[in-house]
Amino acid sequence: MGASLRSVTMSPLCPLLLALALALAAVPGVRGACPVPADLKSANGTRTCAKLYDKSDPYYENCCGGAELALQPGADLPYLPSDWTNVISSLVVGQRCELTVWSIRGKAGKKRKFSAGTYPRLEEYRRGIFGDWSNAISALYCRCN
Repeated sequence: MGASLRSVTMSPLCPLLLALALALAAVPGVRGACPVPADLKSANGTRTCAKLYDKSDPYYENCCGGAELALQPGADLPYLPSDWTNVISSLVVGQRCELTVWSIRGKAGKKRKFSAGTYPRLEEYRRGIFGDWSNAISALYCRCN
């Protein structure tokens, strides 16, 4: 029976790591400061297909900030305005809508479709083997059913 119990001391970092793990587990449903897809409407109440933002952040509550570009259903921009080319880092797509984006102007290069939802950090969405979609959108088409 000579088993003895040793006192186990917790590192002061353990509670912090546990809190971080819990926060990361909740990430897929996190919206941060981004609007809810069902709330995408213009000031006069008409439907908005998607909203694009030029700011994201490692902290989800700070995403969907900075300048905002609202797209109406049917928006077809093979050449984004120069101040919006390769600067989009967060986006929200309205209900029953789909946003198709391209990495090169003129609807060329890599292509991805974003369905209805909130995408606060485009860094988390792969564009090929080495890239991601943050600051990589040069053309787009937005449609709604």
